[in-house]
Amino acid sequence: MKKGRAKKLVNLTLFVAIALIMLTPLGFYPRVFVSRLLSFSPTIIDEDEQLKLAMNNWELERTNDEVFNFNSLNNKVVLINFWATWCPPCVAEMPSLNTLYQSYGDRVEFMFVAHDDKKKVLNYLTDEEYDFPVYFERSTPPKLLESKSIPTTYIIDADGNIVVKKIGAAKWDSKKMRHFLDQLLEKK
Repeated sequence: MKKGRAKKLVNLTLFVAIALIMLTPLGFYPRVFVSRLLSFSPTIIDEDEQLKLAMNNWELERTNDEVFNFNSLNNKVVLINFWATWCPPCVAEMPSLNTLYQSYGDRVEFMFVAHDDKKKVLNYLTDEEYDFPVYFERSTPPKLLESKSIPTTYIIDADGNIVVKKIGAAKWDSKKMRHFLDQLLEKK
């Protein structure tokens, strides 16, 4: 009888621990840690499956309140990341995105589109010492860039083709991704 009670107690303890991690703020950083462990380099879309992005007047706002129009990025390699400070997978991939930005920010247009409160985003950037460009949507993005999940990241080549679409955390500063970005920049 005691063996059965002990097993139930262990199961209940595990259930409570998992619930605390998954359903409360206490679990935010463990979820970030697990997301980092499970992050791999994103998959590149096969050329025959790539979709061409029709430019539209997608308006965004920079952290300094300056209005920005997505059309100004024609003929450029662009990485767009939709994210939020409250999203563990988003936070998990930020160090690798920041490293990639530090290496390619002068050659690739990076757009970190926050789905979050501006003050929280600014505090997060300061706390983490990130200086990548963050935007807030003022209008609806192009249909091909709409996603119901975050993080979602797209890479668009200079011809306007979506060459990478990754939903969920990824390891963005991998050798594979760096090689791929180098190839895109050579074609430009």
